[in-house]
Amino acid sequence: MTSTESPQIGASYLIRCVIGGVLMGLANLVPGISGGTMLLAAGVYPAFINGIAEVTTLKFRVQTLIKLAAIVAAAGIAIIAGAGFIKDLVIDHRWVMYAIFIGLTLGGAPVVWKLLRPANLAAWVSCLVGIAVMALMAFLQPGVSDGGDASYLLLFLSGLAGASAMILPGISGGYLLLILGQYIAILSAIEQAKTAVLGDGGPDMAVLIDAMHVFVPVGVGVVVGVVGVSNLVRFLLDRYAKATLGLLMGLLLGAVLGLWPFQHSVEPQVGSVVKGRVVTAEQISEIDREDYPLETFSPSAGQIAAALALIGLGFGTTQLIARVGRSS
Repeated sequence: MTSTESPQIGASYLIRCVIGGVLMGLANLVPGISGGTMLLAAGVYPAFINGIAEVTTLKFRVQTLIKLAAIVAAAGIAIIAGAGFIKDLVIDHRWVMYAIFIGLTLGGAPVVWKLLRPANLAAWVSCLVGIAVMALMAFLQPGVSDGGDASYLLLFLSGLAGASAMILPGISGGYLLLILGQYIAILSAIEQAKTAVLGDGGPDMAVLIDAMHVFVPVGVGVVVGVVGVSNLVRFLLDRYAKATLGLLMGLLLGAVLGLWPFQHSVEPQVGSVVKGRVVTAEQISEIDREDYPLETFSPSAGQIAAALALIGLGFGTTQLIARVGRSS
């Protein structure tokens, strides 16, 4: 997987780069599915990871730059086009989407397992560590429980998380954004900026500047993450392949612990705290639905059956993409 040998550019391979980029972009919007896993599924992960590592060490080759440009541009377009749609689905149909996210997450496990087997003791220990880390993150839910406004540090960490998901198969950037409490905020900023640029009245600079308070710290985190993680992954996989892949497997499996599907948003009541402020009767109607607090509910038998079916659908989707990638 870490071989520096890179396929020559042909039309079919370039198309696979574009497809992989689109899938990676959509994966970064969808909690539970890894951008790195989607690149693996499309068969362009080695080219991406080696290309990033080359560029960050100031090695510039035309073939490498073309491949990276195809993947990154396709991912960017997918993110811009899909942010508002995905955000609305999560807000309006949370338990349905979370069930799909669980399936998409688990569908990446066989992809990582094929790279890992045969597993040794270091791999199993690392896997347990990864599960424990994700269980702790799901339990603590940093950035969610306090309901406060996002800090630049938290947005920077969110960018770092998103970058890690592009590099690490099995790690979902969208999921990490969820548990950091910045998933809806970042998708909203993307949709807000897109509307400001494409609106009928021309670009709205005030709205764009407001969105920059999100984009700049997130962007810095992405750059730091891509540069650091890509080179770290190459180092670890070259020297500690089994332990590293075991950790990735554990992170992937543990991710589902924070995706309990049966929860929904509820309208805040007078006296409740939203984004660090006590809500008054006059403010309730002004609060956006994306800022409503979440609470769990007891599912009906039909909802449980539907959730299991959706988990199966998500699992099958990731597996189908992986099979297409292997046969390309």
